[in-house]
Amino acid sequence: MKNIIITAMAVALLFGCKEQTGVKEDLIFSKGEKITSDNFTGIAWLNNLVQADSINQNAVGSVTFEPGARTKWHSHPAGQIILALDGLGYYQEKGSSKVILKKGDVVKCPPNTPHWHGASADTTFVQVAITGREKGETVWLEEVADEEYYSGI
Repeated sequence: MKNIIITAMAVALLFGCKEQTGVKEDLIFSKGEKITSDNFTGIAWLNNLVQADSINQNAVGSVTFEPGARTKWHSHPAGQIILALDGLGYYQEKGSSKVILKKGDVVKCPPNTPHWHGASADTTFVQVAITGREKGETVWLEEVADEEYYSGI
């Protein structure tokens, strides 16, 4: 009987830990490396899936944002596409309302349009970002103020 109870507790713990802060651990891509850039607020992880080169000038990366983590305001000279894989996230273009992103959502960021994206305040968010590099690198701007981040929640 003792072994059955211990086994049941281990199974419950294993399956109870499979989902933390709203994101499953069995995602398509690994989290990658912790981002240490000051272009992010909070903790985020990057898995570079495709490096831009002379043949294909698109960079593709999977980003895992822990709750509350987000980018600074920024723009991409050739635009960007965001594919929401899991969790709950936010996307906002300068002068527009914040958009809530969930698994399966797709955002097409227009070229040279300041925007930010990241996790909701209490849920991890996983995205794939496809960024054209043929017209230049990302232009990083100011931090997203807490008032902007929490507005409309």
